[in-house]
Amino acid sequence: MAGARVTFTISEEEREVLERWARRPKSAQALALRCRIVLAAADGEQSKEIAARLGCNASTVGKWRGRFARQGLDGLHDEPRPGKPRTISDDDVERVIVKTLEDQPANATHWSTRSMAAATGMSQSAVSRIWRAFGLKPHRVEDFKLSPDPQFIDKVRDIVGLYLNPPDAAVVLCVDEKSQIQALDRSAPVLPLLPGVPERRTHDYVRNGTTNLYAALNVVSGQVIADMTARHRAEEFRRFLNLIDKTVPEHLDVHVVLDNSSTHKTPSIQRWLLRHPRFTLHFTPTYSSWLNLVERWFAELTTKWITRGTHRSVRELVASIRTWIANWNDEPKPFVWHKTADEILDSLANYCQRISDSGH
Repeated sequence: MAGARVTFTISEEEREVLERWARRPKSAQALALRCRIVLAAADGEQSKEIAARLGCNASTVGKWRGRFARQGLDGLHDEPRPGKPRTISDDDVERVIVKTLEDQPANATHWSTRSMAAATGMSQSAVSRIWRAFGLKPHRVEDFKLSPDPQFIDKVRDIVGLYLNPPDAAVVLCVDEKSQIQALDRSAPVLPLLPGVPERRTHDYVRNGTTNLYAALNVVSGQVIADMTARHRAEEFRRFLNLIDKTVPEHLDVHVVLDNSSTHKTPSIQRWLLRHPRFTLHFTPTYSSWLNLVERWFAELTTKWITRGTHRSVRELVASIRTWIANWNDEPKPFVWHKTADEILDSLANYCQRISDSGH
């Protein structure tokens, strides 16, 4: 059969496609060879001549001549192979999913691939494949906290509105305190990074006191006004408001986004606000620090500077933080808020619906 000559004719459109596939750089080499075989056969060449010229077996030439004669261009592609038959039935998959979602092992709070395999009589790899296919991760857990604030919706709309559409002739500042920053030093010198060896440090440390950082992040420019204090009271917050008042040009109103800390609402702060009418405070809902962009800036400071820093005194810690803030303000990077209030509220509504339907 391989040596039998199969004759056929090709249309101009088929010839154009075959020639394009044969010379296209991205075509698989096997497909390009098949196209050259068909083109040569269409021009009247014998299978042995084609095989000799293209460096392949005559049976290969006969195979693709026949496939093209019967199926046309579609015949040049590989046919799907049957593969190994399934060993896991749909019932097995359902059993694993239901057990993962509805049952709990007797000796643990969550399933592992090993314990699920033992409970279902399947292999660990089979359990792992099923979990991956359905996005199940019993080993992971995430925390959440819903705000009970009765004015939650109004506050979200107010603050997000400031982010997405800042008022004219005003600045929007996100203000908060990062309290009790510890001046920590390792109990032994830190060993530096070397080729093939990570930086190494002792697991224990020495506490050398704490400081409190007040920060005001300009939503538009990314600039930060900051101060550090030994204590964390309404008096220190009032002094920080005075610093903001001196820093922001007098002709601009000041909108301050901040949390519901008791130090932000004392009578002395209320009196200060009466004396400074250009200031307007916008309180985030309870348990909603994620709405305050300065928290994102605190995360930058913590991960890039404080976590792996070593400080032998509070004075050294304060100087170190001031240096980092000065470098930040040399090239500030504002954090851009993208989600609208409606998108946030819709997302929370969907999440509440999910947890209310969970049966717990």
